[in-house]
Amino acid sequence: MSEKIRRVKRELAYHGAVIDVYKDYMEFENGGTEEWDYIHHNGAAAVVPVLEDGRLLMVTQYRNALDRLTLEIPAGKLDYMEEPGIVCAARELEEETGYKSENLKWLMDIRTTVALCNEKIEIFVAEDLKPSRQNLDEGEYVTVKAYTVEELKRKIYAGEIQDSKTICAILAYADKFLSF
Repeated sequence: MSEKIRRVKRELAYHGAVIDVYKDYMEFENGGTEEWDYIHHNGAAAVVPVLEDGRLLMVTQYRNALDRLTLEIPAGKLDYMEEPGIVCAARELEEETGYKSENLKWLMDIRTTVALCNEKIEIFVAEDLKPSRQNLDEGEYVTVKAYTVEELKRKIYAGEIQDSKTICAILAYADKFLSF
């Protein structure tokens, strides 16, 4: 931590199924103090599933925070804090899309909300997809559809895709794997 800013105390305010919310008591070099919110998240992984024809598999699902359906890449939280992201990504790929892959490559890591949350999402690209069986969690309703990268880029720039992990993943995939 910076020499100019020091956390003097952290208190758990809320323990949830996915996040823990803390109240941090901060002290500054000039003697001032403030209370900051901190959200702890164990982390997540996501995957860009690439079909043989180059289209990407996307999932549509309801997101309570937005009270609407969203178009996203498959993703999910780590089962435990030390779970390797690639293991989580492979599991979420099969659970949400009904495809599996032995060929996952790391694409990037993102931090979703650096001002108040430590969530890190490791993003992978899955190629050589093999049909398997969709195995959704209870209360999870997902539809799967394939799109070209160009279709997805148009949806991003039209504001139809607003999910940050999905935007980062699609644009990074296009840049890293499709640019010459």
